[in-house]
Amino acid sequence: MAVSSLTPRLDPETDELRVHWNSPLSGQRKATGKYGTGQFDLDEIVEFAQEADRLGVDSLLMGIGAHMPDPLPVLGALVRETERVKFLLAYRPGLLSPTLFAQVVNTISWMSDGRISLNLVAGTSPAEQAGYGDFLAHDERYARSKEFLDILHRFWRGDTPLSYDGRHHRIENAHIGLGYKGGGRPEIYISGASEVAQQTAVEYGDCWLRYGDTPEGLAAAAKPVLAQGRRVGTRMHVLARETRAEALADLAELMHDPDEEHRKRIADAVAASDSVAVATTFGLAGAADSDWLSPMLYSGAVAYRGGPALCVVGSYEEVAAYLYAYKAAGISEFIFSGWPTRDEMRIFYTRVLPLLRRLERAGADRVAHAAATRL
Repeated sequence: MAVSSLTPRLDPETDELRVHWNSPLSGQRKATGKYGTGQFDLDEIVEFAQEADRLGVDSLLMGIGAHMPDPLPVLGALVRETERVKFLLAYRPGLLSPTLFAQVVNTISWMSDGRISLNLVAGTSPAEQAGYGDFLAHDERYARSKEFLDILHRFWRGDTPLSYDGRHHRIENAHIGLGYKGGGRPEIYISGASEVAQQTAVEYGDCWLRYGDTPEGLAAAAKPVLAQGRRVGTRMHVLARETRAEALADLAELMHDPDEEHRKRIADAVAASDSVAVATTFGLAGAADSDWLSPMLYSGAVAYRGGPALCVVGSYEEVAAYLYAYKAAGISEFIFSGWPTRDEMRIFYTRVLPLLRRLERAGADRVAHAAATRL
């Protein structure tokens, strides 16, 4: 069952790229160090979200994982402390019933005036899934995700009372008293690099999300999804400085004195993973020439930080130009992180994004001029 997209795919000639940022729930501060587990500073997260609000961040990704706080209660706190920034909630079908999940999302939509979207992730680690009592294999997790999404869409269309008898979900005469604020539904992002992840995004989502690659690599991967009318986004890191020399010097400092014990733990986790996205990114990093996929795309941190850690590195102007090349490849949005992520967020939105917007305006002006001359 295909669903209509809330936001149409990007017109590369006229539409602006959407730029989101990762909320630092995992506590990562160094590219090659351990995750900051075992503690949680809500005040720090609130201050981060409020700065993102002031900077004009589109959405903050609220990640999920056993090593970090659960994003749902955190999101409930943050929507009351911010005014404009949206929140992209990552969640895994199977942790909550679809009825309860729709009820939670609808409630947050009223608390936030609709500032919530969803990033549904089928799961990357069988061992971590087992810790939550989930023992489904990769493709079965996606089959369950499709049922989960089908039920959510029915709730948001107003198909209640709702009964559903699927392989993974069964509900009878379900009714939710509080609908999504304003009607409609949240935007839905589907993560993954497998064919079944792509098809799930096409059938039930608005945007397919995958880990980074070069513009050429993402163009090839995005083509079938774009052809079926869905948007494509990517998740990466960024490190931008006044000059390329400064950027490379800071990168070298971030990679200095790496925690090899942590690297070994990540390698073991990757070996046990059944995620196509994880395998794809580690395959790219392993085949990279001297830790660079391209002169602008650094892969050396992937061994310590996993799939999202491919990093665009350069001067403000170089980074803006490289990101503009992704737009030509069909990418409509980015989710970025940095080391440390709050400092890099501030640098990006004040120094790089204005240059990227200038490139976009110049491109749109060229298209408009060419169209006018043909009249």
